[in-house]
Amino acid sequence: MATYCKLSQDKLITTHIDLQLIFNEVIKVFDNTIVFGYRDPQTQFELFKKGRNLKGGVWVVTNKREVVTNCDGITIKSRHNSYPAEAVDSIPYPIDWKDIDRMHLLAGCVLATAFRLKEEGKITHDIEWGGNWTRFKDYPHYQIKR
Repeated sequence: MATYCKLSQDKLITTHIDLQLIFNEVIKVFDNTIVFGYRDPQTQFELFKKGRNLKGGVWVVTNKREVVTNCDGITIKSRHNSYPAEAVDSIPYPIDWKDIDRMHLLAGCVLATAFRLKEEGKITHDIEWGGNWTRFKDYPHYQIKR
């Protein structure tokens, strides 16, 4: 059985208790690492700048493949920017950012675990996966559904 390293644990404890409960179950059956939990505004803005350049005082997308987020952490907040964070980014371990198939497998495990825990009354929220979004695919992203 896999376990989270200290760095992943430290990131996970910055998230909503429902996300903590889900991912503490998931790690028992699917090895993954926590990439982000809470993000401060500065970290969020650094991620926002990826794939963009400042032109005429406006951040413009110049390389769509490098874009990580559409939230700048200042005017547009991410679900990672609340504390505790209402979002967590997780990826199968060992990390391979190009292995979308394994990200789909992890998502199935996460969503099934969330469903089971909610049915058992152990969590109170539904979870959504960024890989199911239509406008912007965010495969490592899971968040509390509003």
